[in-house]
Amino acid sequence: MTTMTALRLPEIRGSYQHGAALKELVWFRAGGPADVLFRPQDVEDLAAFLSARPQDVPLTVIGVGSNLLVRDGGIAGVVIRLSAAFGKIRSEGTRLHVGAAALDSAVARAAADAGIGGLEFLRGVPGTIGGALRMNAGCYGREIKDVFVAATALDGQGRRRTLGPDDMGFGYRRSALAEDVVFVDAVLEGHREDPDSVRANMQKLLSERERAQPVRARTGGSTFKNPPGQKAWLLIDGAGCRGLRRGDAMVSDKHCNFLINLGEARAADLEALGEEVRARVQVKFGISLEWEIKRVGQA
Repeated sequence: MTTMTALRLPEIRGSYQHGAALKELVWFRAGGPADVLFRPQDVEDLAAFLSARPQDVPLTVIGVGSNLLVRDGGIAGVVIRLSAAFGKIRSEGTRLHVGAAALDSAVARAAADAGIGGLEFLRGVPGTIGGALRMNAGCYGREIKDVFVAATALDGQGRRRTLGPDDMGFGYRRSALAEDVVFVDAVLEGHREDPDSVRANMQKLLSERERAQPVRARTGGSTFKNPPGQKAWLLIDGAGCRGLRRGDAMVSDKHCNFLINLGEARAADLEALGEEVRARVQVKFGISLEWEIKRVGQA
């Protein structure tokens, strides 16, 4: 991080942290620092920053880092991480108004408490609503697009935008919005259901996830997208990659579409292991796996 970059950043009411250790903020517990980590105090603070920032300073937005690999060289420019002020949840009928920093699991629990069904799948999705919107997150046959009503976001110049389903361009594990768009909040809708029934459904999903996935390991969630008509984990297993290791990076032997940091793995180890998996699947099946984990920063 250059002194000039620091001097050129606008005044804010939130906080700047220079050389922030991002490995403490991401689930893999690996990777380099951010030049500057910016935590806005509220929406107005974020909008003011975006409108006043030098446009040549790179921006990266992160949530809780559940599906993120930060390379060992760190991230140049400014990394934005929303504060708790962006994590509020409010129910209204069969709808939930949720902040972009709200944990998906917290939204699922709030829906159950409000007697709103249809959002139970979010209990099994790691991360925040902002990240879920960005990648149309989902599991067990449901995705954000199935419950999405609208979202509020700020563009790279700090201008507020209201987005509907057509604006989002949802596809499989993706949305069509520019990378510098920062989600602020969203409205999600389910259906009226008995709270105990919703909780029971949610517990069933949780038990299945606990049984099948290495949820207590240092991992980044599903590593690769499922190719059309295929299951990534079956291809990885069939290519002989279950339990494959590179240093402290390992392909989970519980669910082989998960990479695990056994302790001291570098981001480079994890990424190289993922690329080895891709190469083996390509040779064995002629299929090119596409990364689902977002890889950011400099090697």
